[in-house]
Amino acid sequence: MDSTTHKFYLVHGMDSRSYLDTYFSNKEDMVFADDALKFPMAMFYYQFSTDRVEGTFLIDISLGSFIHHLYSASNCFKEIVVLKFQERCIMELNRWLHDRTGAYDWLHTSSAAAELEGTRDQLQEKEMRLRSSIMQILKCDFEQENITFPVLLPLADCIISAWILEVISKNEDEYMKNLEKIIKLLKPGGQLILIAVIDTTYWFAGAERFHCFKFNEEFVKNAFAKVGLATDYYAVQRRRNVSDLIDYKAMLFIVGRKGE
Repeated sequence: MDSTTHKFYLVHGMDSRSYLDTYFSNKEDMVFADDALKFPMAMFYYQFSTDRVEGTFLIDISLGSFIHHLYSASNCFKEIVVLKFQERCIMELNRWLHDRTGAYDWLHTSSAAAELEGTRDQLQEKEMRLRSSIMQILKCDFEQENITFPVLLPLADCIISAWILEVISKNEDEYMKNLEKIIKLLKPGGQLILIAVIDTTYWFAGAERFHCFKFNEEFVKNAFAKVGLATDYYAVQRRRNVSDLIDYKAMLFIVGRKGE
C-alpha cells in the first residue's frame, strides 16, 4: 500500500474504540503494553514524583482518548484541560469521565499507576483523582489563531502532547507550525512533555491505515531548539514488539522548557 492510500487523521477521523483496543487494552493479544503503556507511565511518574515539573494548570493535546498518561500528572496538577481534534474522541473520553455505561475499562492502567506509586490500597482513588482534575474537554482546531476558539484558555504551566504531532503533520513545515501552535499555549518557563514514535510512516486503527510523518530523534531535538525549548530530559525506548499494525522503531519521551 503506497502513501496515497493512507488516510489522514484530521480529514477522515478514526474509530476511537478500535484505536484503544489495538494499542492500550488489557487483551492477551495486545502486544504494545511495554511501549504504549509501561514506558510512558514510568516516564511520567519519574517526572512528576521528583519535582521536575510543577504548577497548577496543565493542558493535554494527545491522540485518541486514552487517559493512562495523566495519572501521575493529576497528583500535581489540580486543573487539567484536555484538547481533542475529533468529536468521536471527545465522546469516548466523556463516557469515562462521567462513568457512563459503555465507558472504556482502564482498570489495568490504574492498577499499574498504583503499583508505580506503591499505593495499591488506594486503587479506586486513582481514577477518581484524575476525573476530578479534568476541568474541561474541548475541541481544538489548529487552523485557527486561537486553537480553542471561542474559548480562551490561560497559559499552561505544563503541556503534555502524546503521539499527535506526527499524525496531524504531513511534512516538516507543518510539524513546525503545529509545534509552534502548541508552544503558544505554554507559559514562559513552562514545560512541554512530548511522546512520539520514531521513524514511522503508518499506523492502523481498526482496518484503516493512517499517515504518519516520519522523523528521527535529532529532528525532534532540533525542532525544540528552533521554537525556543531547552531540553530538560530525554529518553528513548527501542521497540519491544513485533507487529505490522505500525512501523515505528522507537518511543521517544522528551521534556522541553520554554524560555523566560
